[in-house]
Amino acid sequence: MTAVPKETRRGRGGPDSSEINGPSLFAGSVLMLSGPLSILMGASGIAQDTLFSASRYAYRFDLTAWGWIHLVIGVALVITGLGVLTDKSWGRGAGVVVAGISLITQFMFVPYYPLWAIPAMTLDLLIIFALTRFHVGTSGGR
Repeated sequence: MTAVPKETRRGRGGPDSSEINGPSLFAGSVLMLSGPLSILMGASGIAQDTLFSASRYAYRFDLTAWGWIHLVIGVALVITGLGVLTDKSWGRGAGVVVAGISLITQFMFVPYYPLWAIPAMTLDLLIIFALTRFHVGTSGGR
């Protein structure tokens, strides 16, 4: 039996490839953008409890609580963004889950600051789309 060179067996973007594909790179980059922005939003809500206001809203929380929610989700977005960019096996799934949670919380935050929440929701949708739609040649055991 003839030995096949390693490059031929793997091929570009194959299951053993260490290269991250374009959609995963995009999703990881957007996670790394959305995360720090959520962290900054959270810090703003924690620092100034009167910064945002919404009258008579079903999901009305104390603004400090909203700040902590955004802060925790922002940190989770950064961690999963790093997981996606380093092609960890848990990165894609965790990225979808965290982006989904962020999408829901941003939706609940719309009455407080719609000019922030709607673009953040768009980023979350793009992350979910990129991580779920395009799954070609990612590694399996890292």
